[in-house]
Amino acid sequence: MKDKHVIKKQSIRLFVRGFVVFLFLIVIFALAYKYLEVGKIENNPKLAELEKSLQEIRSSMNIDSIRQYNIQKVMKIIGRYNKTMPSGVKYSIAEEIYELSTKYDNLDVDLICATITFESGGTWEPEIVSDAGAIGLMQILPATSIWVAYYEGITWTSAEDVLYNPIYNIRLGCRELSTFIDYYGLKGGLAAFCGGEKQAAVWVANDKSDEILMAETTDFIPQVLVLYNEFKSFSM
Repeated sequence: MKDKHVIKKQSIRLFVRGFVVFLFLIVIFALAYKYLEVGKIENNPKLAELEKSLQEIRSSMNIDSIRQYNIQKVMKIIGRYNKTMPSGVKYSIAEEIYELSTKYDNLDVDLICATITFESGGTWEPEIVSDAGAIGLMQILPATSIWVAYYEGITWTSAEDVLYNPIYNIRLGCRELSTFIDYYGLKGGLAAFCGGEKQAAVWVANDKSDEILMAETTDFIPQVLVLYNEFKSFSM
């Protein structure tokens, strides 16, 4: 019931926001009509100011539409793999993924979702742990994430406290992935994220020779890219 209440509040908030914008647009267009009825005066400062306001409103509405579209898309992807995740948690994760896609220009929601889907073994389970001790949605090793947490402003209490938290986990994982992609390109970045930066650097320096990467990393790259392409064409 709590999750339904959260979603209901979010829906009401979006409806009210949209309705307020709608009423505001009516007023703006009415004023614009009034100015045009009086007669269009070239270089009219009031008309120019009005047009500027309209452009800003349109821009704001477009940004909000894009945001909501991507959040709903991520929620739909999560729902495909984890049908028991509470709706409130799902929304928070989707919102964080979208915000990170705007923070890092070399990441988008589809790539982040593809990485999480593969790393979590198709479960989207926030508390999943691998045999190697990698934790959470993006399968982060505690030893390599303490310093990343510092730069993200996350207080490191314990690996479980931080890395079981899906928001912190995704934030740390995306910072690492974005940095690796900056250094080594998309495939090289994925190789570094999976098998370590040293291995990826050698691989890229040797024209991505097949003999360099470990089998796990060799499998990781194409499978994430398959998911990436699938999610890019994911219809709402």
